[in-house]
Amino acid sequence: MSVVTSSAADIPRLEKAQAGKLTTLAGALAAVGILLCVAGAAVDRQKFAFAYLTGFMWVMTLALGGLFFVVIQHLTRAGWSVAARRQAEWLAGFLPVGLVLFIPVGVLGHDLYHHWMSPEAANDPILKGKLVYLNPGFFYVRALVYFGIWTALAMFFRGHSARQDETGDKSLTLKMQRLAPVAVLLYALSQTFAAFDWVMSLNPHWYSTIFGVYIFAGSAVATMAMLALMTIQLQRKGLFNRVSTVEHQHDIGKLLFGFTVFWTYIAFSQYFLIWYANLPEETEFFVHRQHGGWGAVTNGLALGHFVIPFALLLSRTAKRTKALLAIGAVWMLFMHYVDLYWLIMPNHDTHGVHFSWIDLAGFLGPAGVLAWWLAQRASKDNLYPLKDPRLEETYRVNNP
Repeated sequence: MSVVTSSAADIPRLEKAQAGKLTTLAGALAAVGILLCVAGAAVDRQKFAFAYLTGFMWVMTLALGGLFFVVIQHLTRAGWSVAARRQAEWLAGFLPVGLVLFIPVGVLGHDLYHHWMSPEAANDPILKGKLVYLNPGFFYVRALVYFGIWTALAMFFRGHSARQDETGDKSLTLKMQRLAPVAVLLYALSQTFAAFDWVMSLNPHWYSTIFGVYIFAGSAVATMAMLALMTIQLQRKGLFNRVSTVEHQHDIGKLLFGFTVFWTYIAFSQYFLIWYANLPEETEFFVHRQHGGWGAVTNGLALGHFVIPFALLLSRTAKRTKALLAIGAVWMLFMHYVDLYWLIMPNHDTHGVHFSWIDLAGFLGPAGVLAWWLAQRASKDNLYPLKDPRLEETYRVNNP
């Protein structure tokens, strides 16, 4: 297969004026978000800790989903997704920045994980057997290991892809393909244990062996939604005419729909198995979320994370219509936040939902930094892999 170096129909980079406007807006959003975080932490430190963790998990699951998309495309040697893979590389490249965003989580660790970080945990008969794993020192070491794995993988795939833009060296694609099987295993294990550490351990008396898969499912949904929005925007601006068309948009829409159904399957499986076993140490999680204001959120999650998007995205027309797919994508990004809020905040607001500006601050800080990062990458990087050996295959998706 010959290498396509460029296409007269596609624009490889944003214009300087477009790039400047994008980075300015994203930088302003990040600055506002950071200032709100500082204010939130000063007003109510414990409330802010949980709000920030929710926002942190929202951006981290997007970044991890981007890494998953990149690795899977190389593992399967997919050709249709060359353009979308570049935007997924931008998301994956955010993972090293995530280590900086993790610092407030570490600083606020005793506010978040006081059940097992406090000295009294040694007197709890249930926690006593878990303290070998759940202890502050090992917790922070594991976090560094996770970020080390993610950073290494993100830099490897992103770096090789960027180098190929310059050299056109096909062997770089082969190197990425060879690492992909190992990368999938490392990703699966690290993401699963990070979900256990950062979210499930908020209530150390409860556990679910399927929890890592649940977090992954939500991550995949959110990432496909973000890729759909970025693809639609690039197409609307007239930057993509061959490398990404309605056919590619349709494929991303199908992935969004498919992972929405997958999330529902995992969520129901987790609930059904715990309900059927009826063990007190497991059922407390759902009992807590079925009473008071949290009961309404639980029902809303079932409706908003499955029923509504299923009805909206089921048809072929919705996936091929930019406005409808964009609405569905924005909605799923919102529902992903609701999902994480439902997982995390009941550990603080035990008697019902008390959403406030501090929750918004905890979200806007990490989200603003992610927006700034994506703006930087869109301004400085090529919008698609210019010399990927499968670029011709991408073109043929629309003209077989």
